[in-house]
Amino acid sequence: MDENNKNFIMAIVLSIAVLLGWQAFYNGPKTREREALQEQQAQQKKTAAPGQQAPSAAPSTPADGAPPKPTSTPEAVTAGVPAAAPVPLGSSRKAAMAKSERLDIETPKLKGSLSLTGARIDDLVMTKYRVTADPSSPPVTLFSPSGSAKAFYAEHGWVGDGTSTPKLPSAASKWSIESGSKLIPGNPVTLKWNNGEGLTFRRTISVDESYMFTVVQEVENKTGAGISLFPYALLSRHGRPEVQSFYILHEGLVGVLGEENLQEIDYEDAIEDKLTSFKNVKGGWLGITDKYWAAVIAPDQRTPFQGRFSGNVVNTKERFQTDYLGSAVQIPSGGKASVQGNLFAGAKEVDVVDAEGEEHKIDRFDLLIDWGWFYFLTKPLFFALDFFNKMVGNFGIAILIVTVLIKLALFPLANKSYVSMSKMKKLAPDMAKIKERYPDDKTRQQQATMDLYKKEKVNPASGCLPILVQIPIFFALYKVLFVTIEMRHAPFYGWIKDLSAPDPTTMFNLFGLIPWDPPGFLMVGIWPLIMGVTMFIQMRLNPTPPDPIQQQIFTWMPVMFTFLLAPFPAGLVIYWAWNNTLSVLQQSYIMKTQGVPITLFENMGIKKKGKGRKT
Repeated sequence: MDENNKNFIMAIVLSIAVLLGWQAFYNGPKTREREALQEQQAQQKKTAAPGQQAPSAAPSTPADGAPPKPTSTPEAVTAGVPAAAPVPLGSSRKAAMAKSERLDIETPKLKGSLSLTGARIDDLVMTKYRVTADPSSPPVTLFSPSGSAKAFYAEHGWVGDGTSTPKLPSAASKWSIESGSKLIPGNPVTLKWNNGEGLTFRRTISVDESYMFTVVQEVENKTGAGISLFPYALLSRHGRPEVQSFYILHEGLVGVLGEENLQEIDYEDAIEDKLTSFKNVKGGWLGITDKYWAAVIAPDQRTPFQGRFSGNVVNTKERFQTDYLGSAVQIPSGGKASVQGNLFAGAKEVDVVDAEGEEHKIDRFDLLIDWGWFYFLTKPLFFALDFFNKMVGNFGIAILIVTVLIKLALFPLANKSYVSMSKMKKLAPDMAKIKERYPDDKTRQQQATMDLYKKEKVNPASGCLPILVQIPIFFALYKVLFVTIEMRHAPFYGWIKDLSAPDPTTMFNLFGLIPWDPPGFLMVGIWPLIMGVTMFIQMRLNPTPPDPIQQQIFTWMPVMFTFLLAPFPAGLVIYWAWNNTLSVLQQSYIMKTQGVPITLFENMGIKKKGKGRKT
């Protein structure tokens, strides 16, 4: 086999292995685990006795919206939080919200309200983002109150130290408005609750122009004796949301907890493990993340805290919670004490996440966006795309520009590779003579071939280097297109309305002319076909290998990649097609300068005019 062809095939095989390996070794097992869990829960529900609930989580897991225990004290006790006002499970948001008086929240990016019962922030809609690319579709809902079909909310509060039992505010406590009538940027609101026993609790909430809330909890003590309380914050989500289940994306419970670093816990793992706790950590944050949005609670970064991730099943419905318990706060008799925390609830916009983390000095807050293992490459690539998008007003054009810059950066390596490949083509007659000289001695053939390469200063391994170098760039761009919200619903031209989604057209219904929706594996659109054609041309720049098996591989490789990349984001397919086009131009130029004939049409079986069969 020609060394150039061998190296090229090896690089292609490696690319396919990397692209598809996750399906066999990650996504497949994860899917089976999730299906087994669902089957187990269904069986538990089916076999439960009439009037009896199916088995739920272990007693050690927190109940719905329950604050953590102050386990750092000698005599830990439960918080004793009363249940919230009963709301039928699965009721509408409107019905659940009607159970409590509310205070409106409005920012340039958010609209919602907080409940005066429990002082929970449990109603938030992101006004900038729509459910689909259709501008008339409804805005994305992030928070919903307890009792609604997809409850998701944030709560702050206090727990006792176990040595005294003061009456503390709970999810059922009705707060009053002390100042402010509407929570808007620059105008905080203060809520007040009195326990009737000498303790007055105040909660001052402010919000910025984006998605960051600052919550200051204050306790005024007029009991005649000092008390010790622990501040807490929690995020509670009822029901498992739809997730992508993709190996390059984490959706679920997430956080950075001091020296414990980044923690990522999938929903199924949270249910299986029930409770994951980290004690005496300093600096960090905890949250629940979706692909494009997230909710995060962040304690005072200067004091130690206990962080927890938990999942359980209540009445056959999965519930997930992240919470933290701050250090003890001493409130002397006749005095006051306060603590501050932050709540981020909104879209994971890169500039916003970075700015919020820096402004509020939240440790490694930028890791809320799942940049992945190639962080050092993925994030700079995003900034480059974002820079050119702001310049030209289109992320698709930005991809084309960045691809050109990447080709320029890799030009020395590619140039060296293509020069080496051209020299190898020139040596084809000499290699044929070696095979004729040693027809039955493979060892002598290889030794003579290597001596020829050494004499002519040719590196046979250089042929696959450009492809191998492209692999991390390919995955970094894939990551950017897949996880960054800036790419969501970003249009190109023509039929591409969302660069982060696959090409919506398919040749199997004649690109929409036939009123039929093919199954997913037949969704092979125009851009995947363009990519396949460019790959076919690039491969045909090389001479057709003499071995019939190699010929079949080279013939069907572009077809296989066309189907393989069809379900990938359109932006990635456009990048690959454009990169192939640039590679064809570059390789053709180098072949011409090296005096190597370009036999593209001959390799495609097309004879040039005037070179017909002799008579």
